[in-house]
Amino acid sequence: MKFKSVLVSVSGAKVDEETVKFACDLGKRNKAKVYVAYVIEIDRTLPVDAEIRGEIQRGESILDEAENVAKKAGWEVEADLLQARESGPALVNEAVECGADLIIIGTVYKTKFGEFSLGETIPYVLKHAPCRVILWWEPLKEEVAG
Repeated sequence: MKFKSVLVSVSGAKVDEETVKFACDLGKRNKAKVYVAYVIEIDRTLPVDAEIRGEIQRGESILDEAENVAKKAGWEVEADLLQARESGPALVNEAVECGADLIIIGTVYKTKFGEFSLGETIPYVLKHAPCRVILWWEPLKEEVAG
């Protein structure tokens, strides 16, 4: 399958490095444009365009790291800092705007109320994405009894 445009969601998790490298490898093979997006979720009590300096700095730092990973992988990416009420709709809208053929989302093991959970963003993207989606799962590290 050929891809012309790939969108990678980053969150500051360790898995980001692998997802960005993978997207760059796909980009090189397909001569595709790679976009990296970080979403700042804005509380409903604030205007959606509120400047939350700490969150903006964190997002910019995460995007800088993604750009460095891409540079080491030998591919250029376009990084976007997004602000929205929820990450899922923001990522779907970004995929539409950049004409993405593929969305890549990295995730780690999370629980909610003691049960495994994909959270809200991933199910939303899987349900509403205008293109293919790859979910990059960070496996659990087995603890070795000493």
